[in-house]
Amino acid sequence: MIRIGSRDSRLAIRQAEEVMRALGSDCTLVTMKTTGDMVLDRTLDQVGGKGLFVRELDRALAEGAVDLTVHSLKDVPMEQPDGLPLVAFPAREDARDALVLPENGIWDKSRPIGCSSARRRVQLGELFPEMDVQPVRGNVQTRLAKLERGEYGALVLAAAGLHRLGLQNRISRYFSPDEMLPAAGQGILAVQGRAGELTERTRLLDDRDAHDCALAERGFIKTLGGGCFAPAAAYAEVRQDCLHLRGLYVTADEKTLVRGALTGARQDAAALGRTLALQLKGQAEGML
Repeated sequence: MIRIGSRDSRLAIRQAEEVMRALGSDCTLVTMKTTGDMVLDRTLDQVGGKGLFVRELDRALAEGAVDLTVHSLKDVPMEQPDGLPLVAFPAREDARDALVLPENGIWDKSRPIGCSSARRRVQLGELFPEMDVQPVRGNVQTRLAKLERGEYGALVLAAAGLHRLGLQNRISRYFSPDEMLPAAGQGILAVQGRAGELTERTRLLDDRDAHDCALAERGFIKTLGGGCFAPAAAYAEVRQDCLHLRGLYVTADEKTLVRGALTGARQDAAALGRTLALQLKGQAEGML
């Protein structure tokens, strides 16, 4: 029996169940709370970043309590513990961000837009300069409850999570990547395992397009030294068997935003990300 480790939120369980269906019937789910799920009164950059969402799962994997773990790739730190590699990236869901309004469909613009990342905040500042943008924490259901209580006039959430939860009807509009560039890895699941174990099974989970896009996007963020709360973004697409990568670099004072794109060979995915990151960083420094 293959034991699949997951956070215990409804979305995380849905994601783990996707992987379990693909692996076959000999799987069982093991859920746990992570530090990131329990500390909700501060933003992620104040409590240690998105590594808080994987620490307990990493420990369970290292100690043999589970055999594989499933994550949202955008929540996974750039570096993994020794012996615990990312072994598969299943096919990507919708990578876009989405605007969610209260159930009555009325956008009260006197109330703030809630979002969970600096990346969204800086791009919302461009799209809606007159609006107040404030952080919101908690799982999808918790955030929606805060919206209905009137704490926020609207939310920006990942479309992939809403789709996986069957909440497409809550989406008021999608933001195109030209409007709001997604987080690196958004919409992609990451399966993590122990080195050298279950390789034949996990190989079947890996989607080549998602895999190559993940390497390019994470190569971009890693080169910028980006943790999960850095206001940077990267989004890759496969076009005619090449990778087209778009990136966003934001200076530390968040006053300068530089966008750019590169196209390159799929086998050079990580290098493509590094090259674009250095180009945009150089452009930004030249503008200061």
